[in-house]
Parts: sequence; structure tokens; C-alpha cells
Amino acid sequence: MPYKNPVISGFHPDPSVCRSGDDFYLVTSSFEYYPGVPLFHSKDLVNWTQLGHVLTRPGQLDLSRAPSSGGIFAPTIRENKGTFYMVTTNVSAGGNFYVFTDDPRGEWSDPIFVDHPGIDPDLFFDEDGTVYFTSSSNGAKGPGIYQSRIDVKTGKRVSDVTFLWTGTGGQYPEAPHLYRIGAWYYLLIAEGGTEYGHMVTVARSELPDGPFESCPRNPILTHRSRRMPIHATGHADLVQAPDGGWWAVFLGIRPVGYPNRHHLGRETFLAPVIWTEDGWPVIGENGTVSELMPSGTLPLQPAAAQPVKDDFTSPALATYWNMMRTSSPELWSLGEKESCLTLRGNETTLNECGAPAFVGRRQQHFVCDVSAHMTFAPQRDGEEAGIAVYMNDRFHYELAVTRISGERKIIFRRRIGSLQKIENEAPWTSDSLVLHVKADKDQYTFGFSDAGEPTFWFGRGETALLATEVAGGFTGVFFALYATGNGARSESPVHFDWFDYKAVE
Repeated sequence: MPYKNPVISGFHPDPSVCRSGDDFYLVTSSFEYYPGVPLFHSKDLVNWTQLGHVLTRPGQLDLSRAPSSGGIFAPTIRENKGTFYMVTTNVSAGGNFYVFTDDPRGEWSDPIFVDHPGIDPDLFFDEDGTVYFTSSSNGAKGPGIYQSRIDVKTGKRVSDVTFLWTGTGGQYPEAPHLYRIGAWYYLLIAEGGTEYGHMVTVARSELPDGPFESCPRNPILTHRSRRMPIHATGHADLVQAPDGGWWAVFLGIRPVGYPNRHHLGRETFLAPVIWTEDGWPVIGENGTVSELMPSGTLPLQPAAAQPVKDDFTSPALATYWNMMRTSSPELWSLGEKESCLTLRGNETTLNECGAPAFVGRRQQHFVCDVSAHMTFAPQRDGEEAGIAVYMNDRFHYELAVTRISGERKIIFRRRIGSLQKIENEAPWTSDSLVLHVKADKDQYTFGFSDAGEPTFWFGRGETALLATEVAGGFTGVFFALYATGNGARSESPVHFDWFDYKAVE
């Protein structure tokens, strides 16, 4: 029975996976979004349920100075003797650190920082108890993979940082993962940059600190220069299933149009791994993957369908919601008005590197319908609330109610790099309306309705203008509920009674 790639759609890059018994746990990068490091669970590697996030407290996650695509890079998750570890880099505050827990569904520890350079850290627990910390760095021997040994109880290094491997010659050797499989230590890395030349390469050694011999069949995964619906495959992690079979999770993109543009972000894909007679791994179909892949002996267990409509009746936000850089009680509440998400705008707008009143979820499907019911009565010029299609602080679209020169209006605005314009506006008198966004592969269409009336379509924006190839960065598009005072703290709260996300594709 085939399964469909990606196994986790939308902006979920740099996947790392571990197995504990019959359970698989997976984490992905989160950059400037809060909480940090989405955490997923599966029984079959194909069907994943988000448990929550690993970094959920301000003491674990300082994003106050994180620009767009700053913050948390490339986590690795590992289990050792019943303890789970997640190691990552906060490139905007503190560098490399790890947290740990006995129960991945519960709270994780405060961070333990490690004096080891670079990004994309990996933890490897050898059979003799030695713990190896490996990262990508531009060190004494240039760009490559560097390693030290640490005391995992304290994070202190107990060795110098040494060079392991520079890869096969591709730019940006990164994403190292070290494994012991049989008699060999395997070092899996990514090369080529997280773009269209991305690839996975592997080397092996009889010792965990090398010297490492490059696989003669490298790269073992790449879609570079191929005409395929999936591109930029790389940043892989290996895991063994209970039946002994091997699998790889990795990131990829699904570009649209020509030239290629991708706006959903880098997503999580899955492929089987076979081993050659001379002991080298091969990912997928001789180094490539398809949207439909054979599941082999995986015991497929489809996850329960998640509700598409959020009525905000739970005491906590659903796991798919994120804020920008912080989760301040001054900005949002589920208790101020019953069965509503309440936002209170502050001085910050979506155009700034700050912490606006922003609660967003990833766009995970090319074709989808999004809507939300909003109650908002702005009392002061500049107070604004609505729904945004958001890539970063320089590329986004908004449909909002605001007050301009004493008059309440509904507006559609586009921000594309240094260009910003209100493309459409109209007087608006009601405190209540439903905001609509209809997405397909090529464009977003924005509209609104009142009291069950038909939708009035009000504006359009190209998906290509929010694509990474245009907007830059490492993230993907969010649908966000937001509020702002445009330079001053807003006196008027906005209440969202519900938010609906319907996948059409």
C-alpha cells in the first residue's frame, strides 16, 4: 500500500526522528516562531500527530533579538536509556544547547548550553557511555563537520573540538548525524545548501571520531537537475523500524510554476533505506523519491482526522498555533471573552522585527479555504485587526478592519519588499464580519461577508510573491489572525469566535 509524500506538509523543515519501542518522535525547525520546535508522534512513520512543542517557556527560548528566519535552527532528537534529548541552535541568543525529559509528552528541561561552535548540532551516545557532540562549522580547517566529547549532565566539553569531514565538495556541509550500525560509524550530512542543489552524502569510519571514508555512490539522495515535483531534498535522518527495516526522513520542497517558486516552505518527506552488499545506505529509489512511495512492511495506522474548525473553546490553543517571538498574555487571551480568541494590538506591526499580536498556523495545502469570524470596533485611528497571509516582515498580504481619519474601513493591503500599498478599501460600519481567504497554487483571493451574506471578493495576491525565491529566508506561509495599534497600544480588543481551515486538494 503506498503512502503520500510529504508526510508532514507545510513549513516543517530539518526533520529529525528517533524511536522508542514502537513509538517514533520527530522534531523540526521553528526559527522565530513561538513555541519552538514542533514535536510529532507516530506509530508508523507515515501518519504523524503533533503533540505540541519542545520549547514552551521563556526560560527555554529567547527570540527577542531573532530576525525573520533567525532563532531556532535544525534540532536533533535522540533517546538514550529512557531519557529523550533535543539539541539545537538558537542563532540569535546563546548558540548550541540541549534540553531533556523522561516523557516527551510532558515538560522539557531548562537549556544546557554547550561551548561548541557551529549549527545543526547532533548528539551521539556510544555504547561505552561517551557522548559526542557534532556540528557544522567554519572552523580551523574551513567549512565542514566538527566534533567534541561532552559530559551530558553538565554540557561541559571534555575534549577539544576536532575536524571530521568536509563532505564531497558541495557548499555548506551541514546537518551531521552520527550513527553506529554494525561495525561501522556512519556520518550522514547535507551538502549544496538548502536549495535546488541540496543533497545527502555519507561517510563511515571504524571510530566515531574518524578518519571517515566517503561513500563511492555519493550523493545517496538528491533531486538536483531533475524534472520532478519534489526538489531540494536533503537534511536527512535515519531510523530503524521495529521490524528491522531502515527509513529516512528529510526535507524537500514542492515548487509551483516556471521558474520554480515554493511558498509552503520546506516540508518533511519519508523514504525507505536499503543497504548495499558492501554496507552503504541508499535512500529511496536509487537516491530519488516520489510523491507516492511503497510503504513496505510499515504497519500503517492512519491518525484520527483533526478538526478543521477551531471554536476556541479549549483552555489552551491547539498545537498548530504559533506566535511571533513571544507568547505575551498582554497580546492574546482565551479567557477574556468566552469561546473566543482575543487579541490586543500593541505598537508593533507585521512590517517589523518584533512581537506583534499574532496567532498563526502554517499553510499546509496548496488549495484551501480559510475563514474567521471577527468582532472589532476600532475607536482610534490606526487600530487595526484582521487576517494576514504572512511569509515574513517584508512579504505579506492583509485583509483588515481599521480606522483612518476617523472613519472605519475595511482594507486589502499588500507588502512586497520595499513596496507597500492599500490596494482596495471601503467604508465599514458593522462590528462583526467574516474574513475569507481562498488559496490555489497561483494566487490568494481575499473577501468578506456579514451576517450570512454572500462573500464579497475584495483583492488578490500572487503566491509567487510570497515564495522563498522572492521573499528569501527559511520559513513558509502562515495564515495569521493579528491586531496592531500601528505605533501605539490599541485600546480596542478584537475577538475571533472561530477560525476554519478547509483543505481542498
